[in-house]
Amino acid sequence: MLLTEKIFEYIERHIDPEPEELHRLMRESNLRMVHGRMCSGHLQGRLLVMLTRLAGARNVLELGTFTGYATLCLAEGVGEGGRVDTIEVFDENEDFLREVFGRSPIGERVNLIIGDAKEVMDAIADEWEAERVAMHESKAYPEPAEGLYDLIFIDADKRAYPDYYTRAKRLLKRGGLIVADNTLWDGHVADEERHDRQTMGVKQFNDLVATDPEVEKVIIPLRDGLTLIRKR
Repeated sequence: MLLTEKIFEYIERHIDPEPEELHRLMRESNLRMVHGRMCSGHLQGRLLVMLTRLAGARNVLELGTFTGYATLCLAEGVGEGGRVDTIEVFDENEDFLREVFGRSPIGERVNLIIGDAKEVMDAIADEWEAERVAMHESKAYPEPAEGLYDLIFIDADKRAYPDYYTRAKRLLKRGGLIVADNTLWDGHVADEERHDRQTMGVKQFNDLVATDPEVEKVIIPLRDGLTLIRKR
């Protein structure tokens, strides 16, 4: 079935309503940002909330904040006491994002980090590794804890998707969920003639995930493709 604009409108009338603050943020994103359509939007946003709740996620990592729409959906899903660490590479977006999170009633659940996602993930992993080894040696835990995050949402530089994946697996708890956006990349992944770096990054990511025996995976043809990956 062809998912026309009319069908999407029908779907949005028959799912949980879009919160007013997110509706305003979507409009603001389209007015203030060049690529406002990159926002997750109503349907995908409600799905992110539900996936976060179904995963029982309390600690979430997001790669690529953009205007904070998906971030607030993840923050809604983790509930009171939960936390979303979100990494944004463009420091010119920082003031806008801090304004968005500062006015949101759930903004205190969000920890905004400005920097390169790969570098930040490496730093988080190294710190976590040192901490868990120290706890193990002090007998605080009989075995070193595995993983830091319950859910990781990947929606950043498509060229770096394979690098994000290897780092995300290191940071993810056993049984945790990786959600990767744009994995159909406007259909270019199925085009053998497309060799630009963004398309090749997504293709390599998809191939890497498909052949990884340590995870369960499924691609949902929602918007630009959404891959769900569960660490065994």
